[in-house]
Amino acid sequence: MAAAIRTVVGGATVQTGKVKLDIPPLVENGNSVPMTVSVASPMTANDYVKSIHVFNEKNPQPNLGNFYLGPRAGRAQVSTRVRLADSQKITAIAHFSDGSFWSVTAEVVVTLAACTEEVI
Repeated sequence: MAAAIRTVVGGATVQTGKVKLDIPPLVENGNSVPMTVSVASPMTANDYVKSIHVFNEKNPQPNLGNFYLGPRAGRAQVSTRVRLADSQKITAIAHFSDGSFWSVTAEVVVTLAACTEEVI
């Protein structure tokens, strides 16, 4: 996950705050977990969120999604469903038009894992 985050932010400092991650802290089945990422931003021509990136610790692919926005988006919010291989941390990072990066991390406990590569 750290390497995947570095490919997005490069050497920039990622600050905590401005980003809200709504994801259930406990899910019975990791096959379809609802998730909403919202960012506090006025979304004006001079101050807006350029992109939102979501990462995880234990899935085979560490980058769950990349969402690209602009000032005409109206609000910086994305909603989707994700698959989670196991209980893990989810990190959402927002890239602002001023070049800054802001993040939030949440722990999710999964009782029935998805994304397993077990052959039956």
